Amino acid sequence: MDIELSQSRVHGRARAPPSKSYTHRAILAAGYSAGALVYNPLNSADTQATMRAVEAFGGDVDRDTDEDVLDVTGFDGRPGVPANVIDCANSGTTMRLVTACAGLADGISILTGDSSLRSRPQGPLLDALDALGGRAESTRGNGQAPLAIKGPISGGSVSIPGDVSSQYITALLMAGAVTEEGIDVNLETELKSAPYVDITLEVLDAFGVEAEQTDDGFSVPGGQSYEPTDGEYHVPGDFSSMSYLLAAGAVAADEGKELVVAGAQPSAQGDSAIVDVLERMGADIDWNREDGYITVQKSDLSGVEVDVGDTPDLLPTIATLGAVASSDTRIVNCEHVRYKETDRVSAMAQELTEMGATVTEEQDVLTVHGDESSLEGAAVDGRGDHRIVMSLAVAGLVADGTTTIAGGEHVDVSFPDFFDVLYDLGADVRHVQ
Repeated sequence: MDIELSQSRVHGRARAPPSKSYTHRAILAAGYSAGALVYNPLNSADTQATMRAVEAFGGDVDRDTDEDVLDVTGFDGRPGVPANVIDCANSGTTMRLVTACAGLADGISILTGDSSLRSRPQGPLLDALDALGGRAESTRGNGQAPLAIKGPISGGSVSIPGDVSSQYITALLMAGAVTEEGIDVNLETELKSAPYVDITLEVLDAFGVEAEQTDDGFSVPGGQSYEPTDGEYHVPGDFSSMSYLLAAGAVAADEGKELVVAGAQPSAQGDSAIVDVLERMGADIDWNREDGYITVQKSDLSGVEVDVGDTPDLLPTIATLGAVASSDTRIVNCEHVRYKETDRVSAMAQELTEMGATVTEEQDVLTVHGDESSLEGAAVDGRGDHRIVMSLAVAGLVADGTTTIAGGEHVDVSFPDFFDVLYDLGADVRHVQ
């Protein structure tokens, strides 16, 4: 499905969707428990993949849309051998978290996904499961899905790189809590995307599981049970998704009017850094942390340098802001952003260039020359990546003319009603079959 946007002004109040990162972890944590209620979950293509995985291991997930709650009957730390292949679709988080969970089952589990997911690196996590006494293989021998995982593992100590994906660490910590020995994860390199592990530790704590950061990495004792307080968990709002709304307000809000984003309670999410980035660029933005809402107005933006080592999902948003700014925006420490649903560094460089931006792409740096950019409506490709689609939509709000984005349906991964929200805020946006 294509999306057409014409230059627009936006204002009003919107609510960010629930956090995808927290929802994934909460669903699986509930699966590891005897049972739990997960309130305010994100219902998206990615999180549905994690729900299916919990059911494949012997749990059950019932959704009450009236109460906006998932009633999860868990497998109580003992996942069964799936009766069929687990299809993780396009969800890298699902595949990595579920890979470690599969290592606990007494038998062989097969995991696969779509063509994009089957191109993403899984090798370090497979090696870790091998080192823990399981057998973990890529069926094609290239460290990518489909994967065959045989357990059960009993725990132990492993070494793993920290600069490929923090999800490897999350997967091992979540599974390690219910092993006999626990798991010590020693990092071989600096940890990238560290706030995502902080999210994991926060969710584990909410489910009564002890885990900690150590001098060498992370450690989780074994023999624990997942038992959330009062049997329930509440998912916070998603700052990754919020970034597109805040960017839209900063570049396209009606003169003298505000765009207000609700659901912005503080949490461990690293992507709340988007507020600081916008402030440094000169945006008129205010975050009421106590009440959980952010107000932003259209502002004259200046380029800045942003290190996305801990916040890779913000790169597409920041690149779009850079194309509207009055000077260079340098996004550094971004090589790991190439290993997402698509190579997001090249994708943003190429698609923004198609819209009239001037961009310099290096392996670990993306520079957007705002003073040399003048955005024009164009036909661009969302690359089957929800974050590319939404970032290009923000660019389309200020581009002269009409922008057509191919693959608009992929926002279903994290923000299913994104374009409806934009429309309600005043954007001239249309669905084209």
